[in-house]
Parts: sequence; C-alpha cells; structure tokens
Amino acid sequence: MSDNQIQIDDRLPSVAALFLERVERTPDAEAYRYPVPAASGTGPDDWKSLSWGEAAQRVFAIAAGLVDLGVRPEERVALASATRVEWILADLGVMCAGAATTTVYPQTNADESAFILSDSESKVLIAEDAAQLAKAVERRAELPGLHHVVVIDPEGADTSDEWVLTLAELEARGAAYLEKHPEAVKERVSAITREQLATLIYTSGTTGRPKGVRLPHDNWSYMAKAIAATGLVTRSDVQYLWLPLAHVFGKVLTSGQIEVGHVTAVDGRVDKIIENLPVVQPTYMAAVPRIFEKVYNGVAAKARAGGGAKYKIFQWAAGVGREYAKVTQDNFRRTGTASAPFGLTAKHKVADALVFAKIREAFGGRLRACISGSAALAPEIGYFFAGAGVHILEGYGLTESSAASFVNPGEAYRTGTVGKPLPGTEVRIADDGEILLRGPGIMEGYHGLPEKTAEVLEADGWFHTGDIGELSADGYLRITDRKKDLIKTSGGKYIAPAEVEGQFKAVCPFVSNILVHGADRNYCTALIALDEPALLGWAAEHGLGGKSYAEVVAAPETVKLIQGYVDRLNEGLQRWQTIKKFRLLPRDLDIEHGELTPSLKLKRPVVEREYKDLIDDMYAGSREA
Repeated sequence: MSDNQIQIDDRLPSVAALFLERVERTPDAEAYRYPVPAASGTGPDDWKSLSWGEAAQRVFAIAAGLVDLGVRPEERVALASATRVEWILADLGVMCAGAATTTVYPQTNADESAFILSDSESKVLIAEDAAQLAKAVERRAELPGLHHVVVIDPEGADTSDEWVLTLAELEARGAAYLEKHPEAVKERVSAITREQLATLIYTSGTTGRPKGVRLPHDNWSYMAKAIAATGLVTRSDVQYLWLPLAHVFGKVLTSGQIEVGHVTAVDGRVDKIIENLPVVQPTYMAAVPRIFEKVYNGVAAKARAGGGAKYKIFQWAAGVGREYAKVTQDNFRRTGTASAPFGLTAKHKVADALVFAKIREAFGGRLRACISGSAALAPEIGYFFAGAGVHILEGYGLTESSAASFVNPGEAYRTGTVGKPLPGTEVRIADDGEILLRGPGIMEGYHGLPEKTAEVLEADGWFHTGDIGELSADGYLRITDRKKDLIKTSGGKYIAPAEVEGQFKAVCPFVSNILVHGADRNYCTALIALDEPALLGWAAEHGLGGKSYAEVVAAPETVKLIQGYVDRLNEGLQRWQTIKKFRLLPRDLDIEHGELTPSLKLKRPVVEREYKDLIDDMYAGSREA
C-alpha cells in the first residue's frame, strides 16, 4: 500500500490547466514532432516540429471553434482518428473548451461507432478522413444529437454539406471567435473543476456492447503529476508515441508529457515503426507486448536466414543475455548493484558485440527504456531484451484506473512483475487473489450504467480489477491472470492460460498468437496462429517456398516443427498444464475479424466460438470432452 500522496494544486485541477502552465513556462521549447510525406511522394518523410507556443495557438483555435459551434462544458466531442499530432491538438482543444472527449478507434465499424456516438450523446465528431466521415454519414439518421462532423484530412471527403467542416475551417472559425472574445478559452479552463468529465473511453468488451468509462479531469492531472513524480522521464527525453490514442495507455502518455515538458514524436503508423526509430532516436517508448514479440521473432528469423552458424550464435547470445539479465537483476535486488560474475560478464560482452549492439541500433541507439503495458509480457522475452540493453519496464493499469497504476522503477525494475504502485495509489489483494485498487486515478463509473459500476466499485473507493496477482514483501506486483480467464479442468486443477501462452511465446519464435483451452475438459489444448514473415522465411528454406501461408500451415513439416516447440514447452509445465493437442490456424488472428482488441489483446470467447470445430475435434474420443 502506498501512503505517498500526490498533491494537485487547486489552481491546476485539469490537464487543460497544466497545458496552459506548460505553455507559459516554456513557450519556445519543442513540444511535438510529426511526419509529413515528402513532396515528391517518394522517399522518407520530412519531420516537422511544433513548439509549446505554436501548439497552444492551434489548441486555442480548436477550443474556441468548438465553443462557437455551441459546445458547452462536459458535453461530448467524439474523436475518431489514428494516432497523429492533430489527435493530441484536438483532444487538448476539447478539454480547453471544458468539454469531454469520447474516443473512438478508427477500426471501429459503423454499427459500433454509431452506438458509441449515441450512448455518449456526442454533439460533435472529429473524424480523421473520408472513411471515418462515411461511417457517420451512413448512420446519420440514428444520430440526431450529432450536430457537426469536423474532418482532419478532407481529401476525398464530401464537405459540401453544412453538417461537415474541415479542421482548418474549425480553427479559422475559432481564431475569429478569439478576436472578439480573447479570454474565452482561458475562462473555460479556469472554470474546470476536478470532478468535471474529461474523457469517455469505451472498453472493448468481449461480449455485448462496450461500456463507457467516465474519467474526470482529476484523473488525468493526477496521472500527469504521478508520472512526473516517478522520475522515469525528464525534460531532456524524446518519446516516440505510436500507440492508439483512443486507448487509455496512449492517452495517459500525453498527460505525463505535458507535466514534464519533454518532446514527443507522434506517428501512429505501425508499419513505419522500424523506419522511424533511427530517425526519431527516442530515449523512451511505450509499446504492447506483441511489438516486442514481433521484434524478437524478426531478429531470430533474420539470424536463421543467415545460416546455421549465424543462428547458433544468436541462440548462444540469447541464452547469455537472459542469464546475464536474471543475475544482474537478482544482484541489484539483494545488493543495490547490477553486477554479474566475471565469466558471465565477459561472455555478455562478446554477445553484445555480435548481436545485441545491432538490436539497440535498430531502436535508434539512444533508448533508455521501453514501457510495456496492456497485456502480460512473457518473462523470457523481457529477459532477452534486458540482456540486449533494451530495458522493458512493465506497467499495469486498466481503462477504469486511467491506465497507469503500477510501473517498474527504473534501474530497480524486475522482469515478470509490473513494478510498484504510482504515488497516491493504494493496492490490496482480496482473499481470492483479486487485485483491488484505490486512488485518484480510479474512474467515476460506467456511463449510464450504475448497476455495472456498483459491481466493481465499492462505496469506499476500492475498485475490483478482475485480475489475479501477488504482491512481494517489498511491494512489487505480479499479475498471474484475469480472474474470469482462469481455467478449471474437469480434474479440478486451476490453470492460468496467459502464463502458459507467455511461456510458449518465449520458446517458439514462429508464434504470433496462441489460445490455451481446457475449461471443464480433462486436458489442455491450444489454437496457434503463426507469424507470417517468420514462417514463410522458414518455408523457403525447407522446400515449401512459393506456397501461401495457409498452405504452409497445413503442411506436415510445419506441424512437426511446431510440435517440437510444444514438446519443449511441456517439459517446463506441471502435468495438468501441458498441451496435449494443438491446431494451427489457417490465418493469423486480427482486429478486423474481432478476435483482437485494438490494443492487440486476445478476445477469448470470440476465438473459441469461431474455431469451435477445431477445439471439439481435439477432444473427440475424450471421456470428458
């Protein structure tokens, strides 16, 4: 339990107020970098910058434009866009107008988008482009409360209707409004109270409609102060921000940046990450575990493609790196010094020269640490990167707790844990192992759903996370599984599927996604989706070149390959945890088919329902199937 409290200045109860203070303190300092496609249409992007003062001009214009459209305090303005600098400017504009942002993932279909816009009673939608506009136009008749749509990138969009205006037009409208009412935005900001609604984020439910999580201004100002208090980031840092800003993990990073005042490079194009890293040269970056898994699989595949000798060097280096990371972390825990025996240190130096230095260079060469959240990172993946000098600080939080409730503390980080609570956040473990949280980051409740709120939020402020965990004597939290995801076999044994899945990801460099099944069955099985680039690279070397992904997956050679990794996994498991059978999926799981959330978390019920025939086949003939 943390008794270290964060004090929020009564004058600064909101991130909007913190933003005004930041602009006043460092108006000429660089705030944001963003890519602009090269004028020729080919070649690398040009990167432009905005100072805090320049950002404020645009934020104020957006805020005043919304005021001129009639948006009142706490009314909702929806934001449907990929991560880009305009997302941040628009969100700040909404908050500075005293309104509240409803976040919508750009991948959300028209039906669910319409539900979110209707349920949140959003008055304005800020849409990224013609595709996002089209969803609103398609359901316009169902959205009588949606008065305007503002399009960020109007290319290809029909803006002839008065219902639609461009972001540039909104900003021009706001600038004209400020000429007549120069103090309008500052007055809106000064009137914001701690309890006033700032953000509505709809959780990606695995069943039924998503729930709107109500996060007041106080949540974000607390998060900003708490992140700064950890000392993990400083004014001299450069953050590379690509995470979905519609997700609470991405959103909280913008709050912390404003309080600290460092530079953030913004580009949500996931396919540009590898290209951008050497250009941006970030000092820290947040990501979800799937990104680190992909990097690991890619490095392993590249080594394998280099021939048997190169792959053996990689495997040796990976083993040395993991051992080095475990030893140095253990020594730091016991003595406060990250030391290792001379022999291991010497081997690590060789491994570093042969393998690890190239990995750090691929990350831009200046990376101090990565923050990993949203889902569990397999410890063996974490130890690999720790040994490579890419320090992954795992954290933990939920939409309902404004994302950042726990984070690993810098040098004292421990792979396999999510660290310690942020200052001001309390934690306790219930009798059944569930993690309970209380503090200034906890939501107000679910929008329009008091019964659902009462199910998870006690009257004294304790929030039931639904996650199972363990606290060490010195306050480090380890997540073992989602309470609802625990499997109980027909033999009465409990299994945490995420733990087994994480171990397999560390063992098998070809896996993309895996789902372990076994509830009420007499043994465990698995559905496995493979990483296409890694698999096709292997296929070309084993007489399967030129075949499609689905054809390679169906080949007996591939099944034999994966069986070897399943056997290796089973060697380290308890008997009741072992995977007795598995099936390879004909394609990878993805967001478009509804199998993954936009933050790349597995939707178990969806996958189990879609591949029910494969699951049933694995239990055919079983006495308890």
